[in-house]
Amino acid sequence: MNISEIKDLMAQFDQSSLREFSYRNAGEELSFSKNEAKAPAQTPAPVAVEKTQPVQIPAPAILPEEEKTPEVAEGELVESPLVGVAYLSPSPDKPAFVSVGDSVKKGQTLMIIEAMKVMNEVPAPRDGVITEILVSNEEVIEYGKGLVRIK
Repeated sequence: MNISEIKDLMAQFDQSSLREFSYRNAGEELSFSKNEAKAPAQTPAPVAVEKTQPVQIPAPAILPEEEKTPEVAEGELVESPLVGVAYLSPSPDKPAFVSVGDSVKKGQTLMIIEAMKVMNEVPAPRDGVITEILVSNEEVIEYGKGLVRIK
């Protein structure tokens, strides 16, 4: 392939909607890309460092309040069965399915998770009392994320 053919291909590629183009023929290889590529990271030149004595910085005193670990509500964690958007009520003008302190029965809807325009109900795995709600309305959640705790 000569230079004029390559220039012609480049001009046609530039005017097309293609993002990438590759050509191979008898040991010749040609590739074009309109995708932005990051420049390879350059290794910095070595810097001369003077040796100095280490400085001792006293550690801050730990106050008794800082030693406490955050309290975790009691109960079984109900995890998200899929990735999606959590809805705590059936519609914006309706009350939430459950609130902290509510008694629930096995199979009762705790919330809805929307995934690919499909509304999936999350049922209570057992009878109990809601001790904590770990997500907010319309929060995007991942698979396995804690949703609520039931005691």
